[in-house]
Amino acid sequence: MGKRQSYEGVAVTAPFSMPYQRYSIETAHWWIAGALRGSLRAAGLKPADLDGFSVASFTLFPDTAVGLSQHLGLCPRWLDHIPMGGASGVVALRRAARAIQAGDADIVACVAGDTNHIDSFRNMLSSFSRFAQDASYPYGYGGPNANFALLTDRYMQEYGAEREDFGRICVAQRENALKNPNAVMKKPLTLEQYLTARPIADPIALFDCVMPCAGSECFLVMSVDEAMRRNLPFATIGGTIERHNAHSDDPIQLRGGWTLDIDELYAMSDCTPDDIDLLQTYDDYPVISMMQMEDLGFCEKGAGPDFVRTKDLTVSGDFPHNTSGGQLSAGQAGAAGGFIGLVEALRQVTGTAGGTQVKNAYTAMVSGFGMINYDRGVCTSAAILKTGGAA
Repeated sequence: MGKRQSYEGVAVTAPFSMPYQRYSIETAHWWIAGALRGSLRAAGLKPADLDGFSVASFTLFPDTAVGLSQHLGLCPRWLDHIPMGGASGVVALRRAARAIQAGDADIVACVAGDTNHIDSFRNMLSSFSRFAQDASYPYGYGGPNANFALLTDRYMQEYGAEREDFGRICVAQRENALKNPNAVMKKPLTLEQYLTARPIADPIALFDCVMPCAGSECFLVMSVDEAMRRNLPFATIGGTIERHNAHSDDPIQLRGGWTLDIDELYAMSDCTPDDIDLLQTYDDYPVISMMQMEDLGFCEKGAGPDFVRTKDLTVSGDFPHNTSGGQLSAGQAGAAGGFIGLVEALRQVTGTAGGTQVKNAYTAMVSGFGMINYDRGVCTSAAILKTGGAA
């Protein structure tokens, strides 16, 4: 396997989030346009300044990035559409960074967004993947709750995790979300409330599940020289990884593709887990966040329950995790769920996170997880961002 080239000279900047809504009558096109406009304004750019465009969305159909370029009046010389759900943010970042380095584009906008009509979630599930249709529907369910109940139950049996352990993740994220004015969840959550919540699919209950909503996220990728010339706060990229269909022989997923590449990610980034100031995991269910803490090297496999028992996962704690509230408390806006952690990490290392700002946040890790079928997610990704030029 060849050695990866570094990401030297690439800047990530201008994070923007459209405030999420539980339901929306607008299209995905409208949400994506709003986030794109926000990032461009933050950077002092016009649409004509863009020559690269990357899109992730579930509800754009029948359009893709191609159709959006016409809808939005763009004329990019580099175009990408990334159908990888929760892994899409990091994948968009790494592809855009390589385009900048190769001279295929000078400024790339990476945007993700989805609408949420009353029936959007049902429609998405009905056409999510052939695996989901063939493997899940015959058993009477078509949604992710039962899939992740299966994973959660097996994890608990294998490693001795208790519901309280998953609850610690959810409660800490709610505390973080209360510092984020755009979070969907506005009420405090206690461990007792978590444990006594309405059952959904045993052992999963109400607060283990994300709230589908409408929203969008965007960031820009350009050269460091371009960001400095424009006087923009920016992050640099220590390294990124992605992996698909890893450990396919495992009977059920208790580890992800991160395990295959994590040592290389730390080596590229010239750091160790001890150097990470905050972690943003993909958190559609807390068991997946716990799995990432293990697979990303913060503790041994199976030690996730003990890890969260001994760590403070809040913004002011000793292991800040999903500082904006993550999807569990800030909401899951479809494919934008793969961007929410990356956009927040970008704010953190540039000192622009506002109420959720972690002190001395110079190095952030972001991990993505996407495209669940019935017993595993197929796509994994991760990136390490570092402070480049702060606000």
